[in-house]
Amino acid sequence: MGNPPPLTAADVDGYRTSLSNWGRWGDDEQLGTLNLLRPEHTVAAAALVRTGRRVSCARPLPTEPAVDNMRPVEHHMVGTATEGYGADWFGMAPHGYATSHLDALCHIFWDGRLYGGRPAELVTAHGALELGIHQLADGVVGRGVLLDIPLALGVDALEPGTPITVDDLEAAEARAGIQVGTGDVLLVRTGRWRWRAEHGPWDPRAQLAGLHASCLPWLHEREVAMLGSDGVSDVHPSHIDDVRLPVHTVGIVAMGLSLLDNLDLDALANACVEEQRSEFLLTVAPLVLEGGTASPVNPIATF
Repeated sequence: MGNPPPLTAADVDGYRTSLSNWGRWGDDEQLGTLNLLRPEHTVAAAALVRTGRRVSCARPLPTEPAVDNMRPVEHHMVGTATEGYGADWFGMAPHGYATSHLDALCHIFWDGRLYGGRPAELVTAHGALELGIHQLADGVVGRGVLLDIPLALGVDALEPGTPITVDDLEAAEARAGIQVGTGDVLLVRTGRWRWRAEHGPWDPRAQLAGLHASCLPWLHEREVAMLGSDGVSDVHPSHIDDVRLPVHTVGIVAMGLSLLDNLDLDALANACVEEQRSEFLLTVAPLVLEGGTASPVNPIATF
């Protein structure tokens, strides 16, 4: 577990051009780096299914308030034995640090711009006019790769606030005997929920293990199609003065990188050990919400 390289706010600002995918797949495209996940990659990923074992990568919808769940999911029963049928009502704000969700490319603004240079005014009180979560209505099906950072570093879980470096990612690759490549959905485990089970909840806005901004060029070079984590991908604090959420900002706005936040990767990590491989078919199917900035999601890994 090494120290991240020193970066400044100017360095991160420079990533908006050096790592930009604006115009790479046309001026009007809506998918960003998911353009890298081509049909042949999906076909190849399907061949990874050998045992049929399926593993959810989602947390249960979090209905209990806690310091790390400031806006719990509301779940009410509107049909019970009294009414003669079972029925539910639920409501949620999927962004934050508790609900497993997929960010749409309209989620983050940078200097008043969205991915592709679109004006932030396209995100209106009635929803996003472009880059909404409904653009992924056909789902994401491809090769998932788990990089289990605690396993690679010989610990149960990363301490909150620990920055993950490129060296850590490559150590996890070497430990798993795999290489992240074009069109992959990369899942990075920090052991967040293991830490929470042992130490109790804490405020993740102050401290959360995740990727240091210096990993962004590596993600761009490896042509990752989608990035997910049991945190929010960004390390908190960022370890860069005057910069917050650089992975979200550069990843979504400059690169067009869709992010999966607050996953539960512990069962997947156990399955990878038992199956003796860290690659699998991954299926991600967001809700079709026209103009939505996110969707709760339950990614399924199939071995």
